[in-house]
Amino acid sequence: MFKKRASFWLAMCVVSALLSLVFACGGPKKEEDTGGGGTTATATYSGPTGNVTGKVAFTGAVPEPKKIDSSADPACGKANPNLATEDVAVKDGKLANVFVYIKDGTTADGKKIADFTWATPSATATLDQNGCHYKPHVMGVMVNQKISITNSDPTTHNIHPQPAVNTEWNQSQVANAPPIEKSFNRAEVLVPVKCNQHPWMKSYVGVLKHPFFAVSKEDGSFEIKGVPAGKYTIAAWHEKPGPKGTEKTMEVTVTASGGTADFTWDAAAVARGTQSGGLEVMPAIEFPMLGKH
Repeated sequence: MFKKRASFWLAMCVVSALLSLVFACGGPKKEEDTGGGGTTATATYSGPTGNVTGKVAFTGAVPEPKKIDSSADPACGKANPNLATEDVAVKDGKLANVFVYIKDGTTADGKKIADFTWATPSATATLDQNGCHYKPHVMGVMVNQKISITNSDPTTHNIHPQPAVNTEWNQSQVANAPPIEKSFNRAEVLVPVKCNQHPWMKSYVGVLKHPFFAVSKEDGSFEIKGVPAGKYTIAAWHEKPGPKGTEKTMEVTVTASGGTADFTWDAAAVARGTQSGGLEVMPAIEFPMLGKH
């Protein structure tokens, strides 16, 4: 009888410990609900659409690019004699490399953008290492869209994305090596990518569940095509200031004639490390999931 009771209580202790582990671990990482499109959405949108256009301005004194010391790898200096930072790319008062996307909103018939599914593009996006810089510096893809990572430099690079909710990986790529093909299976704005061989090399990848995003060009312009008519929160992200970048938002109504969203970054705020009216992007909050680990 004593042995039966002891076995019973031992089993109860094991069950209790397992339940505690479930709550402590919280199950797998929760997908960041960025960029609309819930995981159970099945509807397909077929109504009117318009394009969202705009420009990103930069006011104040433009920070001078800092020259990069590439003496540790002469191949970089040879490939790019004028190697310099590219974190604030301004021309004629316009800011490039700003990631603009639909963060949330509803279509004209009152449905959430998250209620619809959007086909993953069959086209493969490309992230190239060229002149010891990542090109493009900022890019956007959809969840599960293939990304081809190439090395156009005569030296070895090391590609190291550092996501908050996606799987982190780290892989070297020698000169003339075949492309590395990867994808991200969770929405995340934005995934920083670095090169462990060359610490100045940085890129940022926005991963969304829908195709409504764009990156500002050299003249600050951007265009998000085919947006369903409705009212949305449009967000614009730039890597400066702050270690996680800054995000600005505005409400925009889109009709068949389109919509407009203009943003401005301020040089003084960038210099002091805070952006007036901006919001530093933080990782998604994760909650425990009972019964999964």
